[in-house]
Amino acid sequence: MSRWGIIYCPKRGERHSQKHWERVRDYLAEREVEYDFVQSESADSVGRLAAMLATNGYRRIVIVGGDSALNRALNGILSLPDTAIRQEMELAVIPHGFINDFAHYWGFMEDDYKRAIDWIVGGRVRTVDVGFIEPAPDAEGEQPARRFFLNCVNIGLASDLISIHRTSQKWGVLRYANRSLRILFRRKERHVTMHVNRDCVDRKVMNVCIGSCHGYGQTPNAVPYNGLLDVSVINHPDLRHLGQGLWLLASGRFMNFKNVEVHRTRSRIVVDNAGGAPVSIDGLLCPDYAGRPLSVGILPEHIKFVIPPISF
Repeated sequence: MSRWGIIYCPKRGERHSQKHWERVRDYLAEREVEYDFVQSESADSVGRLAAMLATNGYRRIVIVGGDSALNRALNGILSLPDTAIRQEMELAVIPHGFINDFAHYWGFMEDDYKRAIDWIVGGRVRTVDVGFIEPAPDAEGEQPARRFFLNCVNIGLASDLISIHRTSQKWGVLRYANRSLRILFRRKERHVTMHVNRDCVDRKVMNVCIGSCHGYGQTPNAVPYNGLLDVSVINHPDLRHLGQGLWLLASGRFMNFKNVEVHRTRSRIVVDNAGGAPVSIDGLLCPDYAGRPLSVGILPEHIKFVIPPISF
């Protein structure tokens, strides 16, 4: 089937989100795109909708949403038992979330939906890597399912900040800013024991980012099609170095931060202990993974993704 299957994911708490979809819809009509669309009734429904579209013959699924929506769609597709369907699927994105880091890597921007649609119409496709994270079974032998990611896994401070960001509409801007600053300046550490290649990290750290892509600036040299994972371990900075680190993160020079230890691997990363730190995957909090031993790996060139033309 050549028709696109579009999943529209409204921004939570965004008053004008529906108007954005109307503009997208009008431009799709202008470009004479054939498509069917469904609107997610909740964040958790995106994966189910993606799997439903795939099993009903749609081979290009376009997410109008952010990193977490794209992640849910990815996991919905990769949960399908039919290998042939998974291999035929193409994912695409029109950015419309609060966090759009994977889209930004390719040049898709949330303020230019027309260019995103033009690029998807152009149909240049690249097979990209897919990371995965697996928790160890609990004391009763229960094991949460393997979860896949396109961008990164965060363990620690970054997941704390994502949790605050997700609830910012409920608290209001001032309470959101206040609590974010309190967490940053408290600089909470967790004792992490982690094995990367032949190296062992066994100490208190603020955050671990394992990235197949830019990882919100923490793994800026990661490439989502080289079969490698980049790892950034952020050690405890004093206040002066914390400000420097935030500036380097914002300016795209995070690897110059003296409190960052970096690794690169194509082998599994084993986290024996994360000190009870929160875990997030592509900006999506995963409370079932907190406090568990984890392993993280990479599946090279595992799913097709629609990217811009070479000359963009």
